Amino acid sequence: MLSPSPHRARPALLAAAGAVAGLLLAGLPATVSHAADQESCRPDGLYKTPGVDVPYCSVYDTEGRERMGADHQRRVIGYFTGWRTGKDGTPAYLASDIPWDKVTHLNYAFAHIDGGNKISVGSDGPANPATGMTWPGVAGAEMDPALPYKGHFNLLNKFKKQHPDVKTLISVGGWAETGGYFDDSGKRVNSGGFYAMATNADGSVNQAGIDTFADSAVSFIRKYGFNGVDIDYEYPTTMKDAGNPLDWSYANARRAGLVKGYAALMKTLREKLDRAGAADGKHYLLSVAAPSSGYLLRGMETFQVQKYLDYVNIMSYDLHGAWNEYVGPNASLFDDGKDAELAAANVYGSQQYGGIGYLNTDWAYHYFRGSMPAGRINIGLPYYTRGHKNVQGGTNGLWGKAAATTCPAGSGLTKCGDGAVGIDNLWHDKDDNGKESPAGSNPMWHAKNLEKGIVGDYVTKYGFPSGTKLTGTYARKYDSTLVAPWLWNAEKKVFLSTEDEQSVAAKADYVVDRGIGGTMVWELAGDYDWNAAKGQYETGDTLTSLMYEKFRSASPYGAKVSNKALPAKAVNIGVEFGEFKLGDSNYPITPKVKITNNTRTTLPGGTEFQFDYSTAAPANASDQSGFGTKVISSDHTGSNVGGLKGDFHRVSLKLPAWQSLAPGASVELSFNYYLPVSTPWNWTVNIAGTTYALAGDLARGTTLVEPGSGTSPTPDPTNPTPTPTPTPGACTAPAWTATSEYGGGSTVSHKGHSWKAKWWTKGEEPGTTGEWGVWQDLGAC
Repeated sequence: MLSPSPHRARPALLAAAGAVAGLLLAGLPATVSHAADQESCRPDGLYKTPGVDVPYCSVYDTEGRERMGADHQRRVIGYFTGWRTGKDGTPAYLASDIPWDKVTHLNYAFAHIDGGNKISVGSDGPANPATGMTWPGVAGAEMDPALPYKGHFNLLNKFKKQHPDVKTLISVGGWAETGGYFDDSGKRVNSGGFYAMATNADGSVNQAGIDTFADSAVSFIRKYGFNGVDIDYEYPTTMKDAGNPLDWSYANARRAGLVKGYAALMKTLREKLDRAGAADGKHYLLSVAAPSSGYLLRGMETFQVQKYLDYVNIMSYDLHGAWNEYVGPNASLFDDGKDAELAAANVYGSQQYGGIGYLNTDWAYHYFRGSMPAGRINIGLPYYTRGHKNVQGGTNGLWGKAAATTCPAGSGLTKCGDGAVGIDNLWHDKDDNGKESPAGSNPMWHAKNLEKGIVGDYVTKYGFPSGTKLTGTYARKYDSTLVAPWLWNAEKKVFLSTEDEQSVAAKADYVVDRGIGGTMVWELAGDYDWNAAKGQYETGDTLTSLMYEKFRSASPYGAKVSNKALPAKAVNIGVEFGEFKLGDSNYPITPKVKITNNTRTTLPGGTEFQFDYSTAAPANASDQSGFGTKVISSDHTGSNVGGLKGDFHRVSLKLPAWQSLAPGASVELSFNYYLPVSTPWNWTVNIAGTTYALAGDLARGTTLVEPGSGTSPTPDPTNPTPTPTPTPGACTAPAWTATSEYGGGSTVSHKGHSWKAKWWTKGEEPGTTGEWGVWQDLGAC
């Protein structure tokens, strides 16, 4: 998450490198007595902690949609940052400035992970903005004396009493505090943060660190009245040198295990929040700020954590900026087929990419839509600018270039863009030597003043002398295909990517039309209003109010993952994507897909599986293992100029005719695709002429059955029976025979051991082919 501030700041150049709520909601009791009743409120695809009666109905209705108040059909999530206190003379943004009747959720940015793996906002005291600071004489910032703490947390809870439908979450991490944190003096401590807390130095999962953090997070939200936790981990990806350069020493050494650590972290948080919620009689929310960059997502496997999240907030901004020379929009809604960065990488000319441009909000939304209901996804909007200076070429700067001759110290870059500075970089960060980081980062209210040729009276608070004048004219430009406005100063060759009423209205319509859950804003302090008395734009709520008005009478959001009817009966067949290559060598993307038969019925050769994957990748997925994987239907074909027209490709694969799958047995195939997708979903399997769903999709309303019998092996469809542990000496895989053919990934039993075929084989006896032969010994069974 972008963090433009002097203390908790993301170095702007590098941003893309790489209430206490009332217990009665709409007359519904906060607790419902029976687990079956609570299950009726569980969102489609959301993991349920085994053995816990999670009070979903305290937050969700019986369609699994979040209750946010009668006039809030979609989410408006605002990040509220802790550092705009006004104590340094720059404009403050306090809880009293939030448009409480226009937002649905507030994420407080940021808490961090301390050296003991616990959540923290620093030491208590009058200088702590979160828990100790006060603002004497500021109207609306009077403390609630009933609370044992002061600061922003006091004010947030004071206003939540007046607006009980608004939920607050503590956001942990951010660009500058993913792998470290700022101490009480404002200096950064390089502690390892998420990287070390979730993943050991050898790449294994650090479950002890995860448990410590998750327990502390539960205690924290109970203490300070938050409704949940938002994780802003930047980034658990296998792409080398991703995230903050200060974190690379931790991240690069662990990157082979970062995705597993991330999944373990989110599962643990979900389970501990569920248990706390059951005890407290209210469901606690869990969300993440997720990257939108196809580059970063390529190294995050299939984003396996979505099932643990109430919703995902996509950071669909920082798509172009001064980390490289390509001049383009910060947060375009669509691709236009002309993105200079993508064109330079031959994305449009590559048949494998299918002409799909992946640096836009629509692409990122569809990535997540492949495995989540539209209503559990929120698209991100920036209330800040990005920009370059000395732009050469392009159309009014758009898709031009602006290369810097040298990159800022500490950036980790050898090539970078020429970021805008000075009056065009009001919300700039500083490096460790106090030097301005060039980025063209400004609140939207300052950008509106530049557009109108106004020098606001606030500029002296940011170090500019009285009487400062603007050079050149900042002409507003707009591209309707991209849905992107910008300011172009032809005299200075400055390009500033902006948002305003036209672009935000179009994005709000996009959210409504596609059934999306809502929007997430970084950060609320960048919004604007016109101050007629002063003749200038200042902090306000124009854009937030616009979204509220668009959403207040919208239809309910999309609550199902699939857009087609799926079987009501589900079987316990597990599917797992694994063995992804590291970022240096993960193109094309070629994971192993492991299918495990956890039923008591043998699946015969020829059994057909079908599933959906996102149209964010072209319809050219295949396998290399003889399963006949093929795309059998597509909601979208061709390029994505102006947006992807549908959500899913439907895929079919079949067990080879000679490959049956006995109870407890597994088979693997090598899957192949070219742009990242989130976990393929909406699985079905046809067994003896009957089509079933798979329990692992966690679909609402399904009943887990044994194939053919119609009887349920377990009463809980969201808690499938685990794979049975084989009895010592009893092999569960089918016995090897000399006359059978076995494909790569097949498992057999022979002479008391389990064996896996590395490739196709026939007649070669397990145990005789040696270490480099076809059969891999999986050990005694």
